[in-house]
Amino acid sequence: MFLAAIVILPFIGIIGAKIYQYWDNDPNRGAIAVAGGEFDEGYEVPEYLDQGWRPWQSLWFYNTTQGSALLPYDFLLALEQADLEQKVDCNRNEQTGAWFLCDQNIDRFRYLPQKKTFFNPDALPVGFTKETYQGKDYVGYTCAACHTGQVNFKGRALRIDGGPAMADMVTFLTELTQAMKLTRRKTDQKNPRLERFIDRVLALNNDYGDAAEIEKDLEKWTNTRELYNIINRSTHEQKRVKYGYARLDAFGRIYNRVIQYAINRKQVAKSLRTVTVKRDGTVQPLLSGAEIAKVMENVGEPDDIILRDKDFLKIINNLQSKESGFPNLNFREMLRVRNKIFNPPNAPVSYPFLWDISHSDYVQWNGLASNAGPGPLGRNAGEVTGVFAKLDWQKDRRWLTQLTGLSLSALLSGQIDKREQIYFKSSIDLFNLQRLESHLTSLKSPRWPFCKKASTGTYYLPTGPKDKPVDRRDCEDQDRKIDKARRDKGQLIYAKNCQRCHGVIDRDAWERRMVSYILKIGKAGTDPAMARNSVKYQGKSGNLKDTYQKTGVGNMVVKEDAPVVQILTATTAGVVGTSNPDKWWPRRFAEYLYALALSIFDNPIKATVKYGDYDPDTTAEPYRSLLSYRARALNGIWATAPYLHNGSVPSLYDLLLPVKRDGDTVGVGGRCEKYRPDSFIVGAREFDPAKVGFLSEGYDGFRFNTNIRGNRNTGHEYHACKMTEEDRWNLIEYLKSL
Repeated sequence: MFLAAIVILPFIGIIGAKIYQYWDNDPNRGAIAVAGGEFDEGYEVPEYLDQGWRPWQSLWFYNTTQGSALLPYDFLLALEQADLEQKVDCNRNEQTGAWFLCDQNIDRFRYLPQKKTFFNPDALPVGFTKETYQGKDYVGYTCAACHTGQVNFKGRALRIDGGPAMADMVTFLTELTQAMKLTRRKTDQKNPRLERFIDRVLALNNDYGDAAEIEKDLEKWTNTRELYNIINRSTHEQKRVKYGYARLDAFGRIYNRVIQYAINRKQVAKSLRTVTVKRDGTVQPLLSGAEIAKVMENVGEPDDIILRDKDFLKIINNLQSKESGFPNLNFREMLRVRNKIFNPPNAPVSYPFLWDISHSDYVQWNGLASNAGPGPLGRNAGEVTGVFAKLDWQKDRRWLTQLTGLSLSALLSGQIDKREQIYFKSSIDLFNLQRLESHLTSLKSPRWPFCKKASTGTYYLPTGPKDKPVDRRDCEDQDRKIDKARRDKGQLIYAKNCQRCHGVIDRDAWERRMVSYILKIGKAGTDPAMARNSVKYQGKSGNLKDTYQKTGVGNMVVKEDAPVVQILTATTAGVVGTSNPDKWWPRRFAEYLYALALSIFDNPIKATVKYGDYDPDTTAEPYRSLLSYRARALNGIWATAPYLHNGSVPSLYDLLLPVKRDGDTVGVGGRCEKYRPDSFIVGAREFDPAKVGFLSEGYDGFRFNTNIRGNRNTGHEYHACKMTEEDRWNLIEYLKSL
């Protein structure tokens, strides 16, 4: 009987998890109106187009944990905004005016506020949820935080499931950390902010029972978030590269987290010895041997094969310490140290849209990840690594591994012949990652929602009852008022100039295949920073040194200084080979087998060679094909501004203009009559249905300058100078119809 229960109960749990996801069925999908929003952009309760998802499917996507642990759950619920004098006031009675999570403050970072629903009892924004790990509750990101968009038009709003977010994650994390620092600040007098914080956390009656425990964890998590911000300061040639809204260097940040948890104590010391500075006209070591020994004193254990957050914090504090024997480094010197161990995440890209991702052969901007077999599981494990999974990687001391020397994670990560192996214990939820990927198979691209009002020529959203000049069905029957004559002409232009790279697919076909066209950066002409960083960035390989790793052209032995893409591939394989440590072992085993089996056998995508015009991998350059960008079908492209992989062009109309070069003049007599804008403003969600993009001037948002590395708006011109104005508008009309 007991044996039967062990076998049956875990599978009942899997079935229960599938039934459970139907329970949150709010008809508005948790969406709320926001009054007095950022950039004076308040909006009514957002509406939804038909993208193949019902309300419960959107809500499940918004609120399903993937294993992210940004900080303790109670802390975010209790935290106040950093600047109380300039606080953003809330407009809901149950929210205090200074609450960090208040609707207006969340809208300021361009995340999407929500109301309480069954899966979201504390009204967290879209893409934030509770994660429980090792008996503690954390708040973390879900896929939806970066992949749920919104389009506003004259006070109304459309939520776009799977669309790119407008979020400014860097400012959010910076202000979150600043708020925590101010809360824990020690002064000669009492800190009222800390007292209020402790009272709120205790009132939640959840993970904390006394003030001392709260203060201890507050210090730990403030330091953890500060460490992340220091490591990921985005610089190029000592200058700050600001992301602004709607962008993030996800690769760079994932890479840095992998390096941080892969490197060992000896390799940190070795890196410190290579940091140099120019003094008196000569290049000299920044740190003496005695200073390095002092910095590394009592950091981790001498025989440890990895380091922890607390160890890196100690190294950073020691490097800046003014006490005798320590180096007392300034900010610029600290950047030199950072750049020897980590890589600056200075190539931000737009958040990609997710519809058709489960039907695609390759994904990510440079086509890094194959979608065949268990590929999506590894890709998503890497993604959660980047968004704050708790990585409790440690020397494997499990009794079975010690007895037999066998470990699936060691086998998959190439460590099977190592005497000491990393146990890739983490909060990453492989079971949910597989379910989320499967969930996306039914997501479809959004159809063009605007109709033209015949009497005035203005536009409106035909999704709700307000100010409808014609019946909604008339809009749909008349092809949503897209100009058919223009569309048909635009289709011919598209077939001639665009379709080779951007194939046309049927958004409603269940068996559709999205075949990517991989184009090398020299041919694409677009900003190469992201592709180059993904291949060129190096890091210390830690315990993976001297292991064998597979590439598309054969096995390679990992060097101590290795491409980070190689280290990432090995560590995500190790994570995929590690079951959830939090669950009862029969359930853990059942869910792990379920996730792995469905990732392999329920995945319709088969392994194929890349298609396009790219430089193939060779034994001399095994990652050369990644020096490319991926083109994909453009259905739903109207809802994904700004454009190009780095968000450097504000609208589709501007994308069809040529790039302005040095010496170019505007107007008749110049090389071309019009050019893409050199700079524009990002942040507003107010939509321009004519040019097809968001409002890009006339408000105090983030000024995007295209004259710096990572921000270039070059490439993807394709005879734009020769294109007539009529051709541009015809092509836009066709793009709207996809």
